[in-house]
Amino acid sequence: MQYKLALVSAALATFALAAPQAATAPATAPAPPAKTCTTGSVQCCQSTQTASEAAADPITKSLLGLVGVTVGDVTGLVGLTCSGVNVAGGGTCDAQAVCCKDNSTGGLISVGCAPVTL
Repeated sequence: MQYKLALVSAALATFALAAPQAATAPATAPAPPAKTCTTGSVQCCQSTQTASEAAADPITKSLLGLVGVTVGDVTGLVGLTCSGVNVAGGGTCDAQAVCCKDNSTGGLISVGCAPVTL
């Protein structure tokens, strides 16, 4: 597991340095953001992608594969480079606040995300 995490970290760092940052717009209009998170803690992700965008992005698809996630199995958004937000303490998010079903990769990739309003 540590090897996978190190490999994912290295790949994500390479991606961040090599890939131009492009704004991603959802293919369809997303549902209105929720006010609470019922599936886990609120995360602040530097970027999110739909499952189809993740499938078309070879780096994201590879990262998901490294942690054992098949892109076709993803429902909701894929969050990249996420960290927890302390909502009770008045936490803020300068990127995209989301609620994700699976944050098991230490925040590098979160799966099954939905927008949340802080």
